[in-house]
Amino acid sequence: MSPDAYRSFLTELAEKSGDFLLPFFTDPTLKVETKSDGSPVTAADRGAEQLMRDLIAARFPSHGVIGEEFPAKNADAEWVWILDPIDGTKAFITGVPLWGTLIALLHHGKPMLGAIHQPVLRQLMIGDGKVTTLNGAAVRVRPCATIEAATFLTSDPLNPAQYQNGAAYAALTASARLVRTWGDCYGYLLLASGRADVMCDPIMNPWDIAALVPIVRGAGGVITDWQGGDPISGRSIVAAVPGLHAQVITALNP
Repeated sequence: MSPDAYRSFLTELAEKSGDFLLPFFTDPTLKVETKSDGSPVTAADRGAEQLMRDLIAARFPSHGVIGEEFPAKNADAEWVWILDPIDGTKAFITGVPLWGTLIALLHHGKPMLGAIHQPVLRQLMIGDGKVTTLNGAAVRVRPCATIEAATFLTSDPLNPAQYQNGAAYAALTASARLVRTWGDCYGYLLLASGRADVMCDPIMNPWDIAALVPIVRGAGGVITDWQGGDPISGRSIVAAVPGLHAQVITALNP
């Protein structure tokens, strides 16, 4: 089967997980636990991932699944789904709608399809490395040639100093036209739809990264790790419009 054959199922995963998650959003009774790595998790995260795992197992039992909340299953299978049920749990539990669900489909370890789903705003972005759509309409990154003209996004402004070269990051962002923490997966949606120019995260996990690669590339953007390497084998992301990416990588790694 070609990746295109799985597009409708990808949409089904996004929509059904979104329907599950929405009642939990802004629910004052939702309990928040802390995982061993210090990050928050809720019944919403776990329930949405389990729902998607069950759908995959029923439809494609030979496929593998890698997710944030549960152990990997058949991770070396030909086709593997990578799930992040709530990318931006800190936003989710605070009532900020800049979270979303990330879903990727890998073929022999390479991301072929990716989705960012934001159910509050009813936005579904899907990319295949060649074309990226937002609610069915093709989108592209916008042109931008200088940092001074760029809108620069990240998820947490404290993380660059903790995980990468904080001084270089501070110098770079000091030159940008606009710097904001409209981050997590929503920052990449803004980049791919032409409303931001750079989105970066200095530390990430595989379930944070996989869906972003075909989305950013399908929209005409460039996506690597922090040092300019393969994003799939890395633990960080720098995504930008073509006219800026090389400048950003050079500035972040003096």
